[in-house]
Amino acid sequence: MGFRNPIPTVDVIIELEGGIVLINRKNPPYGWAIPGGFVDYGESLEDAARREAKEETGLEVELLRQFHTYSEPGRDPRQHTISTVYIARAKGRPLASDDAKEAGIFTRDNLPSPIAFDHRGILNDYFEGRY
Repeated sequence: MGFRNPIPTVDVIIELEGGIVLINRKNPPYGWAIPGGFVDYGESLEDAARREAKEETGLEVELLRQFHTYSEPGRDPRQHTISTVYIARAKGRPLASDDAKEAGIFTRDNLPSPIAFDHRGILNDYFEGRY
């Protein structure tokens, strides 16, 4: 029997115009999410974060810092993933692409619903200044 390992992913909290960018997913699991995705073989976490942000929002991001890593086995209903979350900033307007059908800028007070994965908890940690 082969090894079963968690899959590495990245998510990017993009700060823009006094809010953060979220995407509305076009594929299951549906809902609003922090832009992000799977790390490709041979790719660094930082490069994956920049690539995923660009693919899903059209924005070139500047990574400010690594925020936290989330590893709860049930965080993604499709499979066990470990996500390293970055905080980044960008300029311009988000334009949904790739796995996103819609993109928008939101504040703590106007978060959309539903929010996919464990991203509501991640956003709560971010807005409360944890980590």
